[in-house]
Amino acid sequence: MPLESLTIGLIPADGIGREVIPAARHALEALGSDIPKPEFIDLLAGFEYFTRTGTALPEETVQILRQDCDCALFGSVSSPSRKVVGYSSPIVALRKELDLYANIRPVFSVAPNPGEQPNVDLVVVRENTECLYVKDENLSEGPHGKEARATRLITERASRRIGQTAFELALNRPRKHLTIIHKSNVLSITDGLFRETVRGVPGLPDSNGKYDHVAVMEQLVDSAVYRLFREPQVFDVMVAPNLYGDILSDAAAALVGSLGLIPSVNQGDDFVMGEPVHGSAPDIAGKGIANPLATIRSAALMLRQLGYDTGANRLDKAVNQVIREGQILTPDLGGTSKTQEVIDEVLKKI
Repeated sequence: MPLESLTIGLIPADGIGREVIPAARHALEALGSDIPKPEFIDLLAGFEYFTRTGTALPEETVQILRQDCDCALFGSVSSPSRKVVGYSSPIVALRKELDLYANIRPVFSVAPNPGEQPNVDLVVVRENTECLYVKDENLSEGPHGKEARATRLITERASRRIGQTAFELALNRPRKHLTIIHKSNVLSITDGLFRETVRGVPGLPDSNGKYDHVAVMEQLVDSAVYRLFREPQVFDVMVAPNLYGDILSDAAAALVGSLGLIPSVNQGDDFVMGEPVHGSAPDIAGKGIANPLATIRSAALMLRQLGYDTGANRLDKAVNQVIREGQILTPDLGGTSKTQEVIDEVLKKI
């Protein structure tokens, strides 16, 4: 039965998150009857909230997302590069709390004319709950001074789930091509398990041969970065453990002009949360020049995962028109426009 309303949790968090999340809200409201009537719940999280309260992710935020929201949008978080006692990234925690095990990051260029093929069109599928992001670190004294160690976790279950997600994406794309990213020539146990498990997905009992037409390639992560810049057209869907996927998708953003264009969704079996790939950008926060397009694209991705393709397509088309025309762009794309001017232009296109 169709939903009468769509309840969306909004978590601006830190920095420019507070400037770009409203852009997505306005864009969603502009879609009218193409989606159920959107209702929004403003929620708290982030480093700045931690500095005031000692908590980065309030339990209330998690509970409201679980009990009251159909989906969510997350802005950005200012995780410090130094150790801060008691602090842990709220976005990492949210992914684990809600079991949002897949981070899907499309990277594509906008062709000069509608209907033309983009020069870059790939998707990074990043495992979202494991690898070094389990944050199991310790510092000790050794014979040569301080020694820092981090535990890296790769499990068969998580690798299988992300592998199935990647194969499904590849199956539904025109090229039907999947590249497994790893470093198992060095990390033969952890990356070896990831590689073998993902490769084994087509042979699972419930696959029933449906992935037979998906071509599978492997690439070591260091050479994948090299090829990404030299010949991005060889990649279609890339699936990677958490850290590699994070690095690869940020690097790929350079191919299309800005992190301010790259959307993502964190998805699990029961929930989806849109999130622009860019960070909190403290150097420009509050100046009114943050690029809102990645967040609007993230809202479109979120809608598509929920089955509202018409609304998602309208958002994507509007963003692409703004980029293609090139008149109203923020400074990261070589323009001089303010955030609100870009938002207004997108709303006109919608």
